[in-house]
Amino acid sequence: MRAVTIGDGELRWAEHPDPEPGDTDLLVAVRAAGVNAADLMQRVGLYPAPPGSPPDIPGMELAGEVVATGRRTSRFSVGDRVMAVVGGGAQAELALVDERGAMAVPGGLPWPEAGGFPEVFSTAHDALFAQCGMSVGDRVLVTGAAGGVGTAGVQLAAAAGARCVASVRREELRAGVLALGAAEAAAPDDALGFGPFDVALELVGAASITGVLGAMATSGRISVIGVGGGARAEIDLLTVMRGRLQVSGSTLRARSPVEKAAVAAAVEAHVVPLLQAGTVRVPVAATVPMERATEAYERFARGGKLGKIVLVAPGP
Repeated sequence: MRAVTIGDGELRWAEHPDPEPGDTDLLVAVRAAGVNAADLMQRVGLYPAPPGSPPDIPGMELAGEVVATGRRTSRFSVGDRVMAVVGGGAQAELALVDERGAMAVPGGLPWPEAGGFPEVFSTAHDALFAQCGMSVGDRVLVTGAAGGVGTAGVQLAAAAGARCVASVRREELRAGVLALGAAEAAAPDDALGFGPFDVALELVGAASITGVLGAMATSGRISVIGVGGGARAEIDLLTVMRGRLQVSGSTLRARSPVEKAAVAAAVEAHVVPLLQAGTVRVPVAATVPMERATEAYERFARGGKLGKIVLVAPGP
């Protein structure tokens, strides 16, 4: 097979041996794979793949067709359309998916949308519901709301009956975020003025967290998911104490297969039906042929996009 391959900080489209499925694995012919911030970090050596994943083939989410199965798989068969979060190796013609973490692709969903769905919606759903306990009527702030996880978070909050305020730096992207269900979309400082907030999905990091802490309601919950705006910040712990605030953080990539399976089961039960019904969608800012991954990474790094950059694999 061929795959996007990291070497000395550069990306090549190179040959690799075909992966062999283990007992609980699906071998998937990848049709589309989303690009995420973690891929750019892995490229420069800051976010290595977890044990068991290819160290030099990036990619955390994919969609494609099952072409072979391990001997202990039971749910999916050859020819089935699946999508999944993986530890790495998604940006390739073939990839391994632990069946426990695989989700069925709804009929009629285009491959780029399926390939851009798993990581961002799994991350947003886990943060908002499992970590922050978001519920009907909550006032929710999503920072960096025009990106992949941000657009997912906005839609999930709106679908759950929460009132969502979207913090969006670029003015030209705010109308698109409003169309996804945000009650308000504003510049970062202005968005804080719509608080106090019960829940915050923090996708920016150090450049944002201090202001967010000051805009939380009593017993507010913050989930830190992104650090593109820096990973180190000085915060006033008295603000946390006085507000009885809860601050948590999360990544999906390094979780065990059992933990990832639990996240996938929740997303398949609660979010995939919304995707199938058109209640939520995957905004795709651009699709790029997988063999031109460098262009996709550069487009991602420039920012100013609404939704996902998705790599599309060569046809069969």
